[in-house]
Amino acid sequence: MSDNHDNTDAQNNPENTQPELQPVDIQADENPTTDESSQVEELSPEQTRIFELENALAAAQQALADQKDGALRAVADGENAKRRATAEIEKARKFALERFAGDLLPVIDNLENAVRFADRENEDLKPIIEGIELTQKTFISTVEKNGLSVIDPEGEAFNPDQHQAMSMQESADLAPNTVMAVMQKGYVINGRLLRPAMVMVSKAPEDTAPAVNTEV
Repeated sequence: MSDNHDNTDAQNNPENTQPELQPVDIQADENPTTDESSQVEELSPEQTRIFELENALAAAQQALADQKDGALRAVADGENAKRRATAEIEKARKFALERFAGDLLPVIDNLENAVRFADRENEDLKPIIEGIELTQKTFISTVEKNGLSVIDPEGEAFNPDQHQAMSMQESADLAPNTVMAVMQKGYVINGRLLRPAMVMVSKAPEDTAPAVNTEV
């Protein structure tokens, strides 16, 4: 009788019963699955198209820069080649002109010597001498137009770069190292020495007189 009463009380009073709870293991999913990650990183068609266009533009700009650099290098190489060719042509022209002018110097010297040593007192030779002088002047004028200039330094200071001293002579009237006489004229062509002038140079006179003893 009492057992039935207890059961009845338990049924009538559910608050007095404690249901048994089972523990539930709940773990937080910190890392998304591969499918979820790909869904997050996936670009829209518009974004994909923009990305492709940006890459294509960068590649085109790089190709254009490379082509521009190559074109500039080609132009520079062409200019350098042109300058080298011009310099070589000018060098060859000057060398040929120097050689030709050097071969003409004996002719100039012969005309000059013919005028210098001609007998001007002989009336019969005057027309010939005048003709030689005219030929000499015309010849010198022609070669000067091609860059040849005469070195005739008489009375000037001796210049070892353009003069060749053949002898030295004492002189009380001229300062030492002065060109007293020109034995053979020199020539310069286009600023370069073709032949030095052969000259006589002055030097200070030596006091050869014996010293006088004035002591008693």
